Amino acid sequence: MVAASLVARPLRRVVRAFFPSTWKGKYFSSGNEPAENNRRSPMFRHLMYKIKSTGPITVAEYMKEVLTNPDKGYYVHHDMLGEKGDFITSPEISQIFGELVGIWFISEWMSSGKSSAFQLVELGPGRGTLTGDILRVFSQLGSVLKNCDISVHLVEVSQKLSEFQALTLTDEKIPLERNAESFVYMKGVTKSGIPVSWYRDLKDVPKGYSFYLANEFFDALPIHKFQKTPHGWREVFIDLDPQISDKLRFVLAPGSTPAEAFIQSGETRDHVEVCPEAGVIIQELSQRIALTGGAALIADYGHDGTKTDTFRAFCGHKLHDVLTAPGTADLTADVDFSYLCRMAQGKAAALGPIQQQTFLKNMGIDVRLKVLLDKAEEPSVRQQLLHGYDMLMNPKKMGERFKFFALLPHQRLQDRGHQMGTRQSKSSASSPVAGFGELTWR
Repeated sequence: MVAASLVARPLRRVVRAFFPSTWKGKYFSSGNEPAENNRRSPMFRHLMYKIKSTGPITVAEYMKEVLTNPDKGYYVHHDMLGEKGDFITSPEISQIFGELVGIWFISEWMSSGKSSAFQLVELGPGRGTLTGDILRVFSQLGSVLKNCDISVHLVEVSQKLSEFQALTLTDEKIPLERNAESFVYMKGVTKSGIPVSWYRDLKDVPKGYSFYLANEFFDALPIHKFQKTPHGWREVFIDLDPQISDKLRFVLAPGSTPAEAFIQSGETRDHVEVCPEAGVIIQELSQRIALTGGAALIADYGHDGTKTDTFRAFCGHKLHDVLTAPGTADLTADVDFSYLCRMAQGKAAALGPIQQQTFLKNMGIDVRLKVLLDKAEEPSVRQQLLHGYDMLMNPKKMGERFKFFALLPHQRLQDRGHQMGTRQSKSSASSPVAGFGELTWR
């Protein structure tokens, strides 16, 4: 797909003028998809009316509408997880993933003084599988945590997914409290007796000593895309195709746009993606951690500021054209971890990113796998455990592509060579933090 050539035409007082470009998107529309696919999408009709009324929209606005629109959004109305969905996440692949993440939080809790209370906060909890695995570890290590007051706080915009989470986590004998108008729109008690609350926004979660978790959360946040042209950076927009009815296309803005401010000076790539919303969340996490302690652990696929075009869609576990039948497929883009580090602004120390296989190996995944295999009596269970291990650790699957990244208070790091506001080594053997070095218990 080539961005539209220079065109100027009025439409409801909206003038569209686009620069020509030779850029072809790696995952973008080839222009050969049948237009009738869009007619079956209510979201396409919504976007068509929106564009006709106000003009082309940014990729960020497109993602936000397609994924989280209250009436037609993909995350709001679809069960997208698992084998029958459009993608599968690490917690759905193997219980070991969540168990080792749970161990990481306990290790951090112990290393930073064994606070008498902490909040476990997950952003975008999916079906609640990961939090469930973590809470099982907390229960199994109850003797370690017996004097600690724990609460669970889930940040979830999808009502449908919050219902799945409640089924996974809560005691069905204790009725859920619901209040759609409140910042805390649902409350319950987990099967292990821990209070759990649901929020739509991280800012609504009470401040306090907390451990934050975001697994495959940042990749779904809206991005702005920019193409370098002879006239400077130009943002990529989405417009209706004037040649083909019921079809969307990519175009370039005629001039500068506000999101251009997020591009690094001296940027050498010819195409970049920026995610202001991710920056806002990282700043919020960093401020909270600096103020009240705790840590944040982020797991996602991404890069260190080197990739260009990563915007893509998945439907039924297969790549799907991002502009075809919007609202029926998941939209995603690789996380720029170098940007996340910059957005911490020195308020919290940043560790990573390191490859998932390195993090899990440091956390003892091989030992845990052996224990589970020794206990497994059914051949099918053993096969499932080995398959899950291979998916998580194989460099050709998730082992190298997925990364772990952490935010911690500066005082938590013992290496005096690390200065405030500087980035930590990706694989420093002297790091006192489990997973980013070898796991040590104190």
